[in-house]
Amino acid sequence: MAKRSFSMLEMFLIFLLVMMTAVTVALLSLLFITSGTIENNRDSGYSTTQSPQATQSPQANESPLATQDSTAPRGSTLTQGHMATRMSPVTSTLETTPFQNFSGYQIGVGRADCTGQVADITLMGYGKSGQYARGILTRLYSRAFIMAEPDGSNRMVFVSIDIGMVSQRLRLEVLNRLQMKYGSLYRKDNVILSGTHTHSGPAGYFQYTLFVIASEGYTNRTFEYIVSGIVQSIEIAHTNMKRGRILINKGNVDGAQINRSPYSYLQNPQSERARYSSNTDKEMIVLKMVDLNGDDLGLISWFAVHPVSMNNSNHLVNSDNMGYASYLFEQEKNKGYLPGEGSYVAAFASSNLGDVSPNTLGPHCINTGESCDNPNSSCPIGGPNMCIAMGPGQDMFDSTQIIGQIIYQKAKELYASASQEVTGPLASAHQWVNMTDVTVWLNSTHTAKTCKPALGYSFAAGTIDGVGGLNFSQGAMEENPFWDTIRNQLLGSPSEEIKECHKPKPILLHTGEMLRPNPWHPEIVDVQIITVGSLAITALPGEFTTMSGRRFREAVQAEFASYGMQNMTVVTSGLCNVYTHYITTYEEYQAQRYEAASTIYGPHTLSAYIQLFRALAKAIATDSVANLSSGPEPPFFKQLITNLIANIVDRAPTGKTFGDVLQPLEPKYRVGEVAEVTFVGANPKNSAENRTHHTFLTVEKYEATSQTWQIVHNDASWETRFYWHKGLLGQSNATIQWHIPETAQPGSYRIRYLGHYRKQDFLRPAVILSFESTSSTFEVVTT
Repeated sequence: MAKRSFSMLEMFLIFLLVMMTAVTVALLSLLFITSGTIENNRDSGYSTTQSPQATQSPQANESPLATQDSTAPRGSTLTQGHMATRMSPVTSTLETTPFQNFSGYQIGVGRADCTGQVADITLMGYGKSGQYARGILTRLYSRAFIMAEPDGSNRMVFVSIDIGMVSQRLRLEVLNRLQMKYGSLYRKDNVILSGTHTHSGPAGYFQYTLFVIASEGYTNRTFEYIVSGIVQSIEIAHTNMKRGRILINKGNVDGAQINRSPYSYLQNPQSERARYSSNTDKEMIVLKMVDLNGDDLGLISWFAVHPVSMNNSNHLVNSDNMGYASYLFEQEKNKGYLPGEGSYVAAFASSNLGDVSPNTLGPHCINTGESCDNPNSSCPIGGPNMCIAMGPGQDMFDSTQIIGQIIYQKAKELYASASQEVTGPLASAHQWVNMTDVTVWLNSTHTAKTCKPALGYSFAAGTIDGVGGLNFSQGAMEENPFWDTIRNQLLGSPSEEIKECHKPKPILLHTGEMLRPNPWHPEIVDVQIITVGSLAITALPGEFTTMSGRRFREAVQAEFASYGMQNMTVVTSGLCNVYTHYITTYEEYQAQRYEAASTIYGPHTLSAYIQLFRALAKAIATDSVANLSSGPEPPFFKQLITNLIANIVDRAPTGKTFGDVLQPLEPKYRVGEVAEVTFVGANPKNSAENRTHHTFLTVEKYEATSQTWQIVHNDASWETRFYWHKGLLGQSNATIQWHIPETAQPGSYRIRYLGHYRKQDFLRPAVILSFESTSSTFEVVTT
């Protein structure tokens, strides 16, 4: 790119940014007494550079959480250990049954609320400034599934969580609490935590600086809520274990997805693309769990689609399309229970969704209506900021339900017809790997290396599901002197080494060389496989694209087969254990659209993961997991930038009190209409600390026969919406909507508001107190 001179405006902007840098450094100095402090030791010198024939074994740190060890990659320098995959029998309440007399498993399912705060926090996923939570559409849940061999000695845990992604900090804390309660029963090698990837859940639970900045700070309130929800779901599953069977089924889902980077997909070899009928993975895998009487226990479904039907204009916490599928399935199986209640648990988990969108109408210029399905996702007028993909519905709520309904319906069909039983022993393998220093064997004589993390220019462009906003475009192959100057002044310049390693990516943020106040991206990453008979669940630490997932599955399946485990079903479970952005194929990386620019460990990232997971598969197949070490332990940082939104005292208007009705309901509504009432409110984030109430609202129907009010909806119901309107000086309003469904029974109804307000008397600590209020009674009629 030719050099150019800067305009006076650009020079002035650069000067301002330099001054802002000085202020930022001063503020960070105040925020951090000791920056970069960690609780766990870290071996930053861990290297995976050895050839397949080498036998060198340098020392590696061991995790205090680990009593099991996992696999080393081919060609890695890992310490030999003395740890086994199989655990000796543990004391539990399980009924023991000899394996030869019982072909099934001990199965436990559990679900717990992990919503966190629904106000004064950024929503995680789009990275859009100002997209704060301002209420709730649905609750977020952690859904846990425990499967154990008949004697209970060998077991695994899979947890699907309604959050954007699992952070390393979350996983480490969950494992720590499980160890404190259960000892070595649930460990890093046999527990998988997977995020559904909703973009409408709260942020603030990360420890690496890039994600902390995207979250606008760390909030222990939400971190604690999510951790406790995950642990509670596992505890419920552990308590409710019973003998049962697992059935598996597969089928294609139509009409729920498109490839949002088709021009990247086309970079893959034509011979490879010709093997597939679609540029997205349409296959859904369903596990059906029943007890020995055939009664339903739970379901896990894996399907590749981004939960971004709710777009970046949304401010209501919710679980998006995959959560809506869970909602429908659980409501069907838990008849007579409110959402979030009942024993049946249905998880719709993420898969290789990296380039897969639910916005099936495709990208169009929102100002002209013409298609912008081009390599740069840009419009003739307005550029990339005008190029947005739309879902099939009239609005984002409608689109969410349409896509969720399609996913639910296919899962329901596969569940009903499932007949193939999963049998066989359980095994697990896990390893921590320094992903910045993996030697990848391209063939028997040539190697390549992974890189220190870096993000390319197209990362700032966003996608057709949510544009970046600064007029960056996808497919950028050259640096921009203006943005390079700003970056260099604020964050320093990337080294020649990192620029060379990431080619052809033009580096916008050299995060692997940015270590203050803490590292901006993880170095140490989990790789993990759990096998249940002929099923292998691979825990992917990021977002694999369609073709990346296909290559990965084939390689892992072939590795199992080469060591005697034929016909394995390999599940690519996404967003697991630690978040490392995207993983494209080498060919897709050359196009440098958003997904490639966000492949942080460089062009050989996919090959590295394939190599590492093949080693895990080999270790399981050859029963040699006990001979391999766990690798370098990841850090757990103590000092983090905290969320700067202050906790202020809630105040009601003069002459009013919390819960007073400001805008009353109409006396009568027809089905299909919206009942709406507004109350004097208080900040909903208080309810993430004081959990006296487990819902912000109820819709109640009067039953004349019992002369009681019966709850028919809560804030986990898709028919209700809770909006919080923030005012000045601690004042706020809360608006509750009930979108009356066609199934509503005629009769008398009322709406209740349940909240918490922060109070602080002079020279006394603040307290959080609960309150509740009830609307006037109204009638619902059918005509």
